[in-house]
Amino acid sequence: MAGYSDTKQDHLRRLRRIEGQARGLQRMVEEDKYCIDILTQVSAANRALQSFAIALLEEHLAHCLADATAKGGPEAAAKVKEASDAIARLVRS
Repeated sequence: MAGYSDTKQDHLRRLRRIEGQARGLQRMVEEDKYCIDILTQVSAANRALQSFAIALLEEHLAHCLADATAKGGPEAAAKVKEASDAIARLVRS
């Protein structure tokens, strides 16, 4: 079971809002809106995606990683490395 199972509907709602933001950006370009206004909306969409990623990461750490480390062994080390790599990707983006 995924660590986010309890909040799956909340995540889907957030993703639908982000999808709406992306469609709004397309509409703004189609309507030749002012560049700075579009960039402002791009920034808002980026923040929304980052917020979603952080929430998902927190749940992964609290559930998947915690379960693996409680069991110990090579699976725990692999999960820690996996989480560390995911955090590195988020920091770079």
